[in-house]
Amino acid sequence: LIPLFLIIGSGGVGAGLYLMRLAVFNPDVCWDKKNNPEPWNKLSPSDQYKFYSVNVDYSRLKKDRPDF
Repeated sequence: LIPLFLIIGSGGVGAGLYLMRLAVFNPDVCWDKKNNPEPWNKLSPSDQYKFYSVNVDYSRLKKDRPDF
């Protein structure tokens, strides 16, 4: 039973760490509404915010949206 508890425990810890990463580094989550109410507007097209992207080179992306 010890390997079962270790595997399930490590999976739970990994899921918790991934949720913490999403809550802290995702541009869709806003913790400070007074100083920066829309943090997704400050991202440049070359910022990689996804954990893993298959065939996208973020350094070559151009800006395709207007400034507000």
